[in-house]
Amino acid sequence: MTDRPKTSANSMWGGRFAAGPDAIMEAINASIGFDRRLYAQDIRGSRAHAAMLAATGIISDSDAEAIGKGLLTVLSEIEAGDFPFQTALEDIHMNVEARLKEVIGEPAGRLHTGRSRNDQVATDFRLWVRDQCDAAIEGLRALIRATVTQAEAGADWVMPGFTHLQTAQPVTWGHHMMAYAEMFGRDLSRFQDARARMNESPLGAAALAGTGYPIDRDMTAQALGFDRPMANSLDAVSDRDFALEFLSASSICAVHLSRLAEELVIWSSAQFSFVSMSDKWSTGSSIMPQKRNPDAAELIRAKIGRILGATVALFTVMKGLPLAYSKDMQEDKEQTFDAADTLMLALAAMTGMLSDLTANRDRLEAAAGIGFSTATDLADWLVRELGLPFRDAHHVTGSLVAMAEGRGVDLPDLTLEDMQSVHGQIRQDVFNVLGVHNSVASRQSYGGTAPDQVRAQIARWKEKLA
Repeated sequence: MTDRPKTSANSMWGGRFAAGPDAIMEAINASIGFDRRLYAQDIRGSRAHAAMLAATGIISDSDAEAIGKGLLTVLSEIEAGDFPFQTALEDIHMNVEARLKEVIGEPAGRLHTGRSRNDQVATDFRLWVRDQCDAAIEGLRALIRATVTQAEAGADWVMPGFTHLQTAQPVTWGHHMMAYAEMFGRDLSRFQDARARMNESPLGAAALAGTGYPIDRDMTAQALGFDRPMANSLDAVSDRDFALEFLSASSICAVHLSRLAEELVIWSSAQFSFVSMSDKWSTGSSIMPQKRNPDAAELIRAKIGRILGATVALFTVMKGLPLAYSKDMQEDKEQTFDAADTLMLALAAMTGMLSDLTANRDRLEAAAGIGFSTATDLADWLVRELGLPFRDAHHVTGSLVAMAEGRGVDLPDLTLEDMQSVHGQIRQDVFNVLGVHNSVASRQSYGGTAPDQVRAQIARWKEKLA
């Protein structure tokens, strides 16, 4: 397309300002460098608003038709990369409206009837964040599927369970993977809840007090996929809690991603060798040819910093603002855009890593029996079979652990005579609970690590995801 002349910023402001802002004011005031990402939402909202203005008789059908077609022309120009955004026009709203005027002429001036940039940007941003909730929900569904697939493959593979990163009790690979399925499932529900709460339309709230035009806010709300119009015009233009809730849910999700990433970093080390990363998600060293570095996992682990930083930044922006709109709120978008991009990248990378991940079953099982992991099973046996109070059983077990440790062996390696030297009533069948497979099989309580319980949870999630 041909070059078009720059439009003066003051012509958009009207006759109140005799001179335009200087370069510094223009730079600090303009948001087009980042809010151009709202172009699709802005045009969608404007088309819905124009249709409503015509339906209520506020503008003519011919003007509404011209506006609707002209906005589609602008949309195609932006999507084709042919749209010359102008900093002098401040934001996406002014850029679109100015170009619309060039395309269709005088009818473009009627588009802003009964509307303010305050409710316009609140609508655009809410639509954009709603779209990001939908994207996060789909990303989490894919990640949970990958997690469930890993769990199903190793539902009965034993591995050490840890507390304080010390061996605690044996669990199964499937049980460990399903722990993350539950975490990511709660993340998914948080985005679903946030989406439901934000699904109200600010459009028609105008600057802050509503409008005297006989607009139909229900019509525009329905056209934009909202459940209803927001009930208070001051609230509609002045709050960004929908973005804060999205960022908060993103931060919690990023914490879960970071925890799993940390485990993958540890597990893929030579010292653990619990898992192998595929080459697609690893890098080499410039000097050490033997290295396979889990860079993707490490970067996911770091992403929480950016997402949490965006959350704190927006909370800080919003915390002291009086009603209604203040220009401070222009700072709501860059952080949210970056956090959304970062989250989606991390979700996709983790899904890819889990899909390609190979768990080392033999290494997991070998590690499961190290560190007296069945000590609790022994204590439980003493309570259940001999009727000892748990505190006494704990003391007896501790003495046996000290004996085994002193000899450099594990509990199952002690003889019956060794055990009876600590407590004379211990019987031969105590050894039935000391193997790691017996240990995990015994954990049949709901949500436990027994393979049958793990498979039941896998089936539940597969049904939910279907």
